[in-house]
Amino acid sequence: QVQLVESGGGLVQAGGSLRLSCAVSGRSFRYSIHWFRQAPGKEREFVATISWSGIYTNYADSVKDRFTISRDNAKNPVYLQMNSLKPEDTAVYYCAARFKETIATNPSDMDYWGKGTLVTVSS
Repeated sequence: QVQLVESGGGLVQAGGSLRLSCAVSGRSFRYSIHWFRQAPGKEREFVATISWSGIYTNYADSVKDRFTISRDNAKNPVYLQMNSLKPEDTAVYYCAARFKETIATNPSDMDYWGKGTLVTVSS
């Protein structure tokens, strides 16, 4: 049984920073990690992804140059550093694991999900 646990969410003022973590347990096979977010009344949207090696990363245009996804040589956990936060970044942030060779950005292509962590950015 694969489990993903997010942490690091909270309340921050606009312009501030938070670092989210995603810890994976239960399986050692190679996987990519993807962050998604879902604001109230909106669909879940792609935020960032990182390959197993950590070499490949990809970001949504809305967070590019503000968010950084990373994983060290231990591969676990995966971090999402969020800087220059805006009120529109307010959402529940989910990490997801994909145990396939290719990277994907569609929520339906993920294999396992965490339960999410709430990020609230006040203006």
